[in-house]
Formats: sequence, structure tokens, C-alpha cells
Amino acid sequence: MGQPNPLMMRTGLNAIGAHSESSAMIGDRMDTDVLAGLEAGMHTFLVLTGLTTPADIDRYPFRPSTVADSIADLVGLIDVG
Repeated sequence: MGQPNPLMMRTGLNAIGAHSESSAMIGDRMDTDVLAGLEAGMHTFLVLTGLTTPADIDRYPFRPSTVADSIADLVGLIDVG
């Protein structure tokens, strides 16, 4: 399917029996990862280890739910229950 998109997100969620309300998209690009997660109704985490910088975020009309320096910063947020 190419870049992440809502259909890809929904297909993946259906395959694992998950719901968008209890799932999240983690990515390092505003224009693909965060956008696809938001369009699929998911919580979105932008990690600043890729192309997107903090200054870039304001260029977009949408915002990630959470911004983190690294995916390692998200480990404590995982609810496996």
C-alpha cells in the first residue's frame, strides 16, 4: 500500500482484533505516520528520531497526541493489560 494510510491502519487493527480507541500510531513523520494515525482515529506519538524536528510541527494544521524525543521515552506509557 505504500505510505501509511487509514486503510492500512484499519486493516492491521482488524487483523489483530484491536480497536483504534485502544491503539496508537508511533512514527517519526508528521506527513505520513501521524496523519495516517489521526485519520484512522488513533492516538498518535511523534518521535523526534527521524526527519521531523520540533520546529516542523507548527507547519502542519494537525498535531500528534504526544511528542517524544525517542521511542524509548514511550516504554512507560504502554498498557499491556
